[in-house]
Amino acid sequence: MLDFHNHLMPAVDDGASDIDESRIGLQTLKDHGVREIITTPHLRGSLTDRPKELAAFLAVLDEAWLSLQGLATAEFPEIRLERGVELMLDIPRPHLEDPRLRLAGSSFALVEFPFMSVPPHSTLAVRNIVESGYTPIVAHPERYSNMPSSSDLVEAWRDAGAYIQVNSGSLLGFYGSVARRFAWMLLEQGYADYLSSDYHSRGKCAVAECAKVLKSRDGVAQHRTLTHTNPHRLLSSQPPLGVPPLESGEPPLWKRVLPW
Repeated sequence: MLDFHNHLMPAVDDGASDIDESRIGLQTLKDHGVREIITTPHLRGSLTDRPKELAAFLAVLDEAWLSLQGLATAEFPEIRLERGVELMLDIPRPHLEDPRLRLAGSSFALVEFPFMSVPPHSTLAVRNIVESGYTPIVAHPERYSNMPSSSDLVEAWRDAGAYIQVNSGSLLGFYGSVARRFAWMLLEQGYADYLSSDYHSRGKCAVAECAKVLKSRDGVAQHRTLTHTNPHRLLSSQPPLGVPPLESGEPPLWKRVLPW
């Protein structure tokens, strides 16, 4: 599996607080079957409008990246490690020319909306990125507090040129029942293009359990496309393959694993 949404760099965001937690994060993802990682610290898009501040923050990320890279080389040689960022769209037109702002230097950028809430004209921000020559992947739409109950907005983002990444923990209820239902709806409608962990180097990781639950819903092919095929395609700036919709209906496993 290739996981391209996680927070493993030490002491740069709300992920790993130090190199010891980075080690825990790498070990945890390895234990869950992940062998390729693009780590994505938070970065505010508005920094790209302020070159000096951006350069200063990227220098901090560079130092943390070297520490993480050294750790992975010494202790996790079986893991391929790349870098990117999770870019907060706090402005409608970020500048993505620096390859460090994109996933493994590809044409794809992982983006999120600020304060876990979708702003007005979010589709315009997606379109602006596409018109700049890059491809946005919208992170965890199921987690935004003001998402409509339907998938209409997700469909609008996709029509504007974005792709969609769902958190594996959302499918297990890590972020509550509303996020869980929305995440499953995206898979059932074929609107999810990628599945990643959003692991913050502490707490429970959902990757392995999520794989089991998808398999229990006859979703083996979907799981492979979401976690292996499509993430590998973005490394060479190729668009994801379509993911067949899951059959609707929650698996009986929910009644045994989750309290609702």
